Amino acid sequence: MSASLECRLEAARAVVSDAARLAMSMRPPPGGPAGTQKSAQDWLTEADGAVEAFISQRMSLLFPEDGFQGEEQGQTRQGGLRWVVDPIDGTSNFARGRNRWCVSLGLLEGDRPVAGIIQAPALNETYTAMIGKGAFLNGRRIHASPVTDTRSAMIEMGWSNRVPMPVFLEKMEAVVASGAMPRSGGSGAMALADVASGRLDGYIEIVINLWDVAGALPLLKEAGAVVSPFLRDGGLTGPGTILAAAPGVAEAVSAATGIPLA
Repeated sequence: MSASLECRLEAARAVVSDAARLAMSMRPPPGGPAGTQKSAQDWLTEADGAVEAFISQRMSLLFPEDGFQGEEQGQTRQGGLRWVVDPIDGTSNFARGRNRWCVSLGLLEGDRPVAGIIQAPALNETYTAMIGKGAFLNGRRIHASPVTDTRSAMIEMGWSNRVPMPVFLEKMEAVVASGAMPRSGGSGAMALADVASGRLDGYIEIVINLWDVAGALPLLKEAGAVVSPFLRDGGLTGPGTILAAAPGVAEAVSAATGIPLA
């Protein structure tokens, strides 16, 4: 299976690269948001559907026996191996012509994440990982941060209109009270990749979906980050809560926010 996964990862890298170029060609110029607002701070652009359709079609030709699931169209094909795509993660940034967004593609074997690709073309960055083979940023191996004190930590927390305001404020207050520096960047996949690379010491999102995290989960595991049991606790079939953190602060952040690691 290892050789088969390596073959898939290499093919998927090329597909995601082409998809990222398509997304860049459709990115609005800097300015006010261009797209359809589904709900508060939840945007949809023409590129979301076009990029997902492009990846779906290419992967069906390359690996017709594999399943496929996307943010926009849901699960359209079944298979023991399943590709899960977020065509534009960070759509609110993309819609304003900003740079912090990415194309995220993950591969699951049953309920186990086995490979992932996150490409942020506006930043010229590509993250890749395969279980047992390491995590990489632009071909260089990455590791979670060595930080061991929350007073030195940088923690990002994603915001969603699906989270009651008191809950969000409670978690954010706990982060600040721990001494960590809070951040919010508008892309869950990018934030999780930042945890894998050590640019962040932790990321929290109370309500997040499989397509947002599928590409990042193999990165986090291979980079040595600690991740809450998102898939076990319902993330395979619906939204769930995720905490990903550097090993030296994971327990402290978990205790402060009340998000269990196991």
